[in-house]
Amino acid sequence: MPLLACLILAAPLQAQAQPPATVAVQFDRQTIRPVLAEGLADRSTGRAVTADDPVRIASISKLVTTLGVMRLVDQGKLDLDRDVSDYLGWPVRNPAFPDRPITLAMLLSHRSSLIDGGELYLIPLGVTLRERLADPRVWDAEHAPGSDWFHYTNLNFPVAASVIEKVTGERFDVAMSRLVLKPLKLDACFNWGAGCSADAYRRAVVLYRANGEVARDDLRGNPPACPVFLADRTNCDLSGYRLGDNGALFSPQGGLRISMRDLAKIGQLLARQGQGLISRQSYARMMKPVWQFNGSNGLGEDGTASGFFCAYGLAVQRLAGKQAGCRDDPFGDGVVRFGHSGDAYGLKSGLWFDPRTGKGIAFFTSAVPDNAPIGRSAFLAVEESVVERAGF
Repeated sequence: MPLLACLILAAPLQAQAQPPATVAVQFDRQTIRPVLAEGLADRSTGRAVTADDPVRIASISKLVTTLGVMRLVDQGKLDLDRDVSDYLGWPVRNPAFPDRPITLAMLLSHRSSLIDGGELYLIPLGVTLRERLADPRVWDAEHAPGSDWFHYTNLNFPVAASVIEKVTGERFDVAMSRLVLKPLKLDACFNWGAGCSADAYRRAVVLYRANGEVARDDLRGNPPACPVFLADRTNCDLSGYRLGDNGALFSPQGGLRISMRDLAKIGQLLARQGQGLISRQSYARMMKPVWQFNGSNGLGEDGTASGFFCAYGLAVQRLAGKQAGCRDDPFGDGVVRFGHSGDAYGLKSGLWFDPRTGKGIAFFTSAVPDNAPIGRSAFLAVEESVVERAGF
């Protein structure tokens, strides 16, 4: 018994001692070059991580979802400035501002007046988006939609995904595969839905928490038993799902599984001003900041004005803001870069590029503790270390 107890206690300690999986890929408009691959993609098998292994990339998913929106804008199927109620067929309104319409542009730039209310953006199968938006906890009663008030909110993107389903007649994961992932020849998918190959399941990066516990994607070579979020004692039966009822199912705000090599291809697309996927006009609309931090006009994901978000377009962050209070330069060189950050389940990620030179980086690092120290910027020291070791 004492030996057995020692073995049981040793298991989490051994898991905790494993180095975190970290991958970084440099790119420019023509080339992609993996520069960092450390740790294990799967600790149970000892499989080393590579630049070709798909990982749940967290909030960079928002940028990719927006590329799908912009393709539909280019096709004349969506208008960024139209009331989303027109697409969904029911009124989307902040109860405190019932006369103020909410548009896709507001949703994608976090100016819709929606808030997450904890984790209410996780809407399980069987619950509708309309039901969730009837909950007063998901609305900011003090700031009107479209005002110069930024509140980073995951729930914006399930609304956008429901709109995508309504206008395409396709489930969100299927539509995103057709609109974005397949045209770019990416072996990627949202929530292990449409678009990922059998090889992607075998190469999946298991996400671990800092204490060694599995957080997500311990697939063991197989697709998950259910790709969507379920409430307790609910069967995974998507056969009765009605398109547009719940755009949260395939996690448009954070559920993209993609390798760093493929994420770098998205970086190249952006560095080429969207050429090959979206129009120059749509690219410009995405990139142009519609909100800029002035010291008191917005909140980040942590509910504070920390200087992490200083300028934001349509699901695109701009780094190296010069205004007072900005601490949004993990590179530390003052170069203006565009892209998006990611943070979930112990993972930190980034896709950043310099629009002048086209040079950029796609990276993630995992098993990051909740109390990991902040660096010289508002980003974590571990993120700053990754970009430095990657040659930036």
